[in-house]
Amino acid sequence: MNRSTRVALILGGLILGFTAPAFAQTATANLSVTATVAKNCSITTNAVAFGSYDPIVTHATSPLDGTGSVVVTCTKGAGTRIDLALGANASGSTRRMAGGADFLTYELYQDTTHTTVWGTGAAAGLTIVAAPSKAPRTFTVYGRVAAGQDVAAASYTDTVVATINF
Repeated sequence: MNRSTRVALILGGLILGFTAPAFAQTATANLSVTATVAKNCSITTNAVAFGSYDPIVTHATSPLDGTGSVVVTCTKGAGTRIDLALGANASGSTRRMAGGADFLTYELYQDTTHTTVWGTGAAAGLTIVAAPSKAPRTFTVYGRVAAGQDVAAASYTDTVVATINF
């Protein structure tokens, strides 16, 4: 047997040795794959910036209105309620912006007609339907500063905590 024949036989034997064996039978099983998606929400706000309040002429008998917004992003299907607290400068149930020693009263509403006060809890929070998707949803906050307030010239501010319950 010559050398090239021997090499061919050795290589042929190696190839046959690495060939996958033929299987005569099979068995199957199901592999479970699971995940849990928890309800979750995030909340951001855009300020209610009323602008200039003129208690002598413009706003002596007319209120000053402004708008802001609350933006919520929730897991699809999560039902929620958005609460707006009274604010850092509240007195009892009256919302107030502080400016030096004076306070400028205001209110926040859920509607353009300024009839439904936006507060906290089941009766005063804004209950919204379950999220149709995870896309952000924006809700307008309608603010109103009462007319004819006797306040000093100053910059007035308040901080209201917005909470999402889900």
